[in-house]
Amino acid sequence: MAIPAAPAPRPYQANPRYAPSDGTVVRGWRAPVADLPAGPVVLALDGPSVSRWDAAMAGLTQALHEGGRSVATVDMRAYFAPWEQIVKQTNSPDLANDPYFERLATTPLRAFFSDLPDAPRPSDGVLVVYGPGAALVPHDVLWYAELPKRYAEAAVTAGEARNLGQPAAAGAGTTKRLFYVDWPVLDAHRDAIALAIDRWIDLQEPAEPASVDGPTMRRTMARLARQPFRTRPTFNTTSWGGHWAQRTLGFNPHARNTALGYELIAPESGILIGTAEAEVELPFQLLVALHPQPVLGDEVTATFGTSFPIRFDYLDTVDGGHLSIHVHPQHEYMRKVFGWPYTQHETYYVMVGGKDSKVFLGLREGVDVKSFQERAHAAHHSEQPFDIEQYVQTFPAEPHQLFVIPAGTPHGSGEGNVVLEVSATPYLYSLRFYDWLRRDEDGGQRPVHLQHAFDNLNTERTGRAVADHLVPKPSTLRRGPGWHEELLGSHPEMFFEVRRIVVDGDAPAPDDTGGRFHVLNVVDGQGVLVETESGHRHTLAYAETLVVPAAVGPYTIRRAGDRPARLVKALVR
Repeated sequence: MAIPAAPAPRPYQANPRYAPSDGTVVRGWRAPVADLPAGPVVLALDGPSVSRWDAAMAGLTQALHEGGRSVATVDMRAYFAPWEQIVKQTNSPDLANDPYFERLATTPLRAFFSDLPDAPRPSDGVLVVYGPGAALVPHDVLWYAELPKRYAEAAVTAGEARNLGQPAAAGAGTTKRLFYVDWPVLDAHRDAIALAIDRWIDLQEPAEPASVDGPTMRRTMARLARQPFRTRPTFNTTSWGGHWAQRTLGFNPHARNTALGYELIAPESGILIGTAEAEVELPFQLLVALHPQPVLGDEVTATFGTSFPIRFDYLDTVDGGHLSIHVHPQHEYMRKVFGWPYTQHETYYVMVGGKDSKVFLGLREGVDVKSFQERAHAAHHSEQPFDIEQYVQTFPAEPHQLFVIPAGTPHGSGEGNVVLEVSATPYLYSLRFYDWLRRDEDGGQRPVHLQHAFDNLNTERTGRAVADHLVPKPSTLRRGPGWHEELLGSHPEMFFEVRRIVVDGDAPAPDDTGGRFHVLNVVDGQGVLVETESGHRHTLAYAETLVVPAAVGPYTIRRAGDRPARLVKALVR
């Protein structure tokens, strides 16, 4: 039988989109308003605290008036409990004075309110109850108005937004509360009401928002949970950031740099539904919350619940600077202090390594930890630079080498690299020892977290043992005509492993999820075509990441073009 021609290569897509199932994404307020039932209606418009509420309400009110309906409004933000009470019930005593970290909040959103508003059905027209928690008020129709999390982070960082329940008199919001309190609380609330949402509204353009009705949204998510898909990537800038993503992928060409590339981070990633003319961004985490078994698999769900446990991102230091030397919390510390049930094990896969570039990993043989602490404290408090390589080892950043980084291991990527970071999902716990005395945008020294960092340092990860156990050589797991699969990295402390599939012939490489999800990334070549047994086809270009849900089962991988393709694959063991 003749082998079909290889699929044509294509460039990296920054905005992968998927069609809605048996429905349409619409733009503007008129179509949603036209779908409201006749007669008096209580409309709950729920959503995150950092959102474009004033602009949204202006557009919605105008559309209702144009449709001949009277409007009354209730702002949920007027019913928050006193700020001191909110802070008290969401702060951890162990981290009360910590300026950067907080325990992951589990407080229900209802606890942020003293009393809920009385919102009886009006005698005529529409009563709109809006703001975070609107669904808690009895209502006839529920809409959810979302703004992706990157907007909230930017607004809080710029001092333009406050935290959940925070009054103006309490000052500006902090990313500390945003990350560890606001987002977990709001995500849990959104996931709990997801099955009752009548319309999903994307407020990235509040005057002309894109929206999709709730049944279409849920049908689309149910379909995607059983086929390969990509999440929308985004790149952030930092003081150490490089320019590979700008030059190679065409991402953010006018930004200061492209440092952190979020390919797949469950708490923040979104999935685009619709067309370029009208699209909504649905949270990836919501899809997992609604369909954990099809996405994760039964065994993974039994362990992780609705938490998607693997993360893919880029660390771009090409013509940038070294990352900080840092460590991630060990398991018990992460659980007891920060509140995550699993910790932040990592791996670095080197996609690009510059001449003489390196990866910092593990302690030197015979290291004097007390001296390390003293030098780190002097750097932090007296701005005295020191040679970190007296304490931390380095290894050549050779392209396609994997470095294994269990929690507790000091590490960092050096200047000139592109590292694909394949890791556990908790991603906000980089405990820094040393950051090269860099300054932030306000001119202050970038923070380090010495107490947390040294409390979590595994002093046994030293010398030759680091090279032997954390810089592994590939071993072949299986092979066929024109393809083979290798184990790149695994560790007894880590729940996931990293493999590599090489397709250097025209025949497809077969694979099977075997009841647990896979994540793929093309690290070399012109791309691939992934085809499922059910006939779904998904192309994947260089540097793109694909989720293959557990429900997919058997699938094949064919290279695009005529060059060998290499894919990194991660899965829960």
